[in-house]
Amino acid sequence: MKLHILSGASLIVLGCLSLPATAQTSDDGSALSDVIVVTGSRIEPATTQVESPERHPLQGPDASSLLSYVPGGARVSNGALTGQAQYRGLFGPRINVRIDGQSFASGGPNLMDPPFHYAPLPLIAALEIDRGVSPVRNGPGIGGGMNAVFKKVNFGDTAHFAPDYDLTAQGRSGDESWSAGGVAGAANDTFRFNILGAYETGEDTHFPDGRIRDSGYERSIYGVSTGLHFGDQEFGLDVRRQNAGPAGTPALPMDIMYVDTDFARLTWTGSFGGVRLDASGDYTDVAHAMDNYSQRPAPVAAMQRRTDAGATTRGAALAATFDAFTGKLRVGADYDNVEHNAVITNPNNADFRINSLPDITMERAGLYAEWTGDLGPLRGELGLRTDHHDDQAGLATVGTAVPAMAANLAAIFNAADRSRPDNTLDAVARLWTPLANGLSWRLTLARKTRTPGYVERFSWLPTSASGGLADGNIYVGDLDLKPEVAWIGEVGVDYAAHGLYLRPTIYIRQIDNYIQGVPFDSTPGVIDTPQEMVANMNGDPTPLRFANVDARIYGVDVDAGIDLPGAWRVDGVASWLRGERRDIDDNLYRISPPSLTVGLSYDAAAWSATLETRLVAEQNDVSVTNSEQRTGGYDLLNLYGNWKIRPGATLSAGIENVLDTRYDDHLSGYNRVMASDVPLGQRLPGPGRSVFLKLGVAT
Repeated sequence: MKLHILSGASLIVLGCLSLPATAQTSDDGSALSDVIVVTGSRIEPATTQVESPERHPLQGPDASSLLSYVPGGARVSNGALTGQAQYRGLFGPRINVRIDGQSFASGGPNLMDPPFHYAPLPLIAALEIDRGVSPVRNGPGIGGGMNAVFKKVNFGDTAHFAPDYDLTAQGRSGDESWSAGGVAGAANDTFRFNILGAYETGEDTHFPDGRIRDSGYERSIYGVSTGLHFGDQEFGLDVRRQNAGPAGTPALPMDIMYVDTDFARLTWTGSFGGVRLDASGDYTDVAHAMDNYSQRPAPVAAMQRRTDAGATTRGAALAATFDAFTGKLRVGADYDNVEHNAVITNPNNADFRINSLPDITMERAGLYAEWTGDLGPLRGELGLRTDHHDDQAGLATVGTAVPAMAANLAAIFNAADRSRPDNTLDAVARLWTPLANGLSWRLTLARKTRTPGYVERFSWLPTSASGGLADGNIYVGDLDLKPEVAWIGEVGVDYAAHGLYLRPTIYIRQIDNYIQGVPFDSTPGVIDTPQEMVANMNGDPTPLRFANVDARIYGVDVDAGIDLPGAWRVDGVASWLRGERRDIDDNLYRISPPSLTVGLSYDAAAWSATLETRLVAEQNDVSVTNSEQRTGGYDLLNLYGNWKIRPGATLSAGIENVLDTRYDDHLSGYNRVMASDVPLGQRLPGPGRSVFLKLGVAT
């Protein structure tokens, strides 16, 4: 297989799970993004030529499983459907993740439904990665940005309607899972329409010493995508429904009963006198229920809990792009309004009811300007944005069966000023040199911000809700948290010529007001406050309080490859980073250890095969504050390949963890399910040997 990359951009084609060993480049600015193509027939930008059959190993049910092939990327695993994106040490809400261009709030206070929960692989065409930092047009956030692009039927070239489809069926032995889905529809040069759908189910994950209890899952999604194109105008409408659950989350105190979510997005693009206008409006509504008794072994009746939570997101955006200052200037405005709520109950006692995150509203309005063009000998993208945030919470309520101490904390919260406005300012400068002799240098300098999440700010009741940290600690929020401010610098080089490509990057993030759990007061373990008393009743005498600290993250990552004689090639990805506190001698929590993935591939005309090894170092730089456990190093061997049966039909197969190695993934959480083959409180192990098979058919 030969791939061609333009402008130093990375294109990781999961048909062979590797980067290209041959490349051509031109100066179009695509050095600012990476694209993982899942279905080569769907994503073919004008700047990228892909000549590849479709295939990829099945390491998980959603797009987060692809991140180990991104330089600096990793998956944070709290469950099969609860995978978070980590990029250069940052994860959760610090990463600006969009699903088919749409940003929205997750429904649960423990992030059981992070954004990639809504990106099942049978429907994903590509995963776009903002290299280094996310541009200001995509909103605030101190980490990089990602967009999971859905498959769809695109407009045709003539007035004749032509049918189109892209369907996938696959199975995996490691969790006895199977899935099927895709898109089907028709289009001409004026109108496009397709239905989409997928269904997935899996049992408990197996590892060499047994199985991880309570790790099965079920998920379905269905919807439509349609568009209208005439002249310089284009309209699009996407509507879908996703139902997930029951699904286990053994690293969290509860499991998913259901996550039922509705999406709607309307887009319009038009050109008038040299000005391009882009407008969108979107709506997302998440209804989420979780419990600690229906899937895992149930505690005694008095300790059984169910939480009903939800989030509704409404958003709108308008932007204009036009020629200015020998380049392109984009100016825009965006707005979103998010409503959260969470209520804890006991199914055996109707009087036990706690509105732990009451009627929270988070409103943001932003303005930005972004210019791209020539700066003397350089090309550049310069952006500036400002946002006004207004967060507020309603009144906390408790039932008559709730202990008096918790009722007192509710009264204290209700008496406080529960409204918090913030103003943030982001600035990004991304510069790179035009390609010369296959070489391009790049530099990024940025100031990026993130306001506190609703759990971090409004958690008045000490609970294990932590926004997806899954460290086993009980947390309390802080109304007076300040926004995080990251000062970012990175330098790198892209080289692609003579059958070789190489893309190293060195980066640093100096983060002020980093939001981190700290001991609740100066006497941890001495239970002398109402919050510590309630936490102790819930099993943790040393709760943590979300607070602003100072942090630093720095590292280096690289992807590289080379063509060998004949049809052979080698491709690899390596990452190393450190995350540390600057105010005390401690490390940041859940930082991925150094890793190296190398694949040796053979590409024939109708088939290809890859032998791959993944080496992961031990992680001893752990967070004492978060009681984080160290992990040892390990190496895995994978074997996979594909066969192009005929044009439009591909069969893929492989074996993951060929040697059935027992290992602990440092980014996995700790087991909280009794009667499992994994002891309580021990890190959840990685999956054992697993065989996968996949069939894809497309027009």
